[in-house]
Amino acid sequence: MDLKPVSLSADPQVQSWYEASARARLAGLLDAGSFAEFIGPEQRVMSPHLPLFDLPRAFDDGMVVGRGALDGRPILAAAQEGRFMGGAFGEIHGAKLVGLLRAALAETPAAVLILFDTGGVRLQEANAGETAIAEIMRAIAQVRAAGIPVIGLIGGRAGCYGGGGLIAGTCARLVVSEGGRISVSGPEVIETNRGAEEFDSRDRALVWRTMGGKHRRLLGGADAFVDDTIAAFRAAALAQIDRAPAFDLATLEAEQARLEARLDRFGDTRDATEIWGRLGINDPAAVPGLTTRDFDAVLAGLPEAPHDAR
Repeated sequence: MDLKPVSLSADPQVQSWYEASARARLAGLLDAGSFAEFIGPEQRVMSPHLPLFDLPRAFDDGMVVGRGALDGRPILAAAQEGRFMGGAFGEIHGAKLVGLLRAALAETPAAVLILFDTGGVRLQEANAGETAIAEIMRAIAQVRAAGIPVIGLIGGRAGCYGGGGLIAGTCARLVVSEGGRISVSGPEVIETNRGAEEFDSRDRALVWRTMGGKHRRLLGGADAFVDDTIAAFRAAALAQIDRAPAFDLATLEAEQARLEARLDRFGDTRDATEIWGRLGINDPAAVPGLTTRDFDAVLAGLPEAPHDAR
């Protein structure tokens, strides 16, 4: 099952990243005609487990991997198809990303781009999916240690949850849009385990101000906030490649210190708006409605700019 783009426009300047398929995102993100897919759908490398549950399979298992170019620079890229099983990780899905990262060590591209769109790990392939998450995180560490930036792009329908959220945390840089959400536990998972009084998954405003792109950018958990267009993601990805920090002990120690300081500063808050107020935003309630340009202006005016080198 080869999924097709659903966005009405093929122009990356206006085409919605949120609405586009994995292949449409890659086609608009990379230089025109440069993408060459590895293990494409015509090879029909599919999950061996889903038939046991009478579930349909996708010919590419919801993961598109290959090489291309970004403004002439060699790139390896992976894109998750959020419309197939919510972009969830299974054995084949994860193995394709692990293989791409291992190929990066041999090819030494200018960067590896990961287009996240995932709800986490497939329950039907939980053991294989969790193993894949661990292997991917280790592979990213090896790629970064070799001096190759790994850039995560988040703005799809499924967000970036579960193991995907953990993987995103190992990337050198993250680009996120309004549609992007990043969290280890999704809204429904929190509600199921702690109750709606703790977190109402139907409260979209609560979800977005807790896990959404603006909140992650304000906390320093993302490095760029962009409009929901493929062109905006392309420009941001290109900019972030040369801004990726070194991957060494000093970088890791600085990140640990930043996270500890963040917990000390905001650990007693009950809502994101309280955090935004402590950051120096005069009107926290207005943040969700800000355009990207206005949000960037708010960022520039903060007493302490969000940390850029995570």
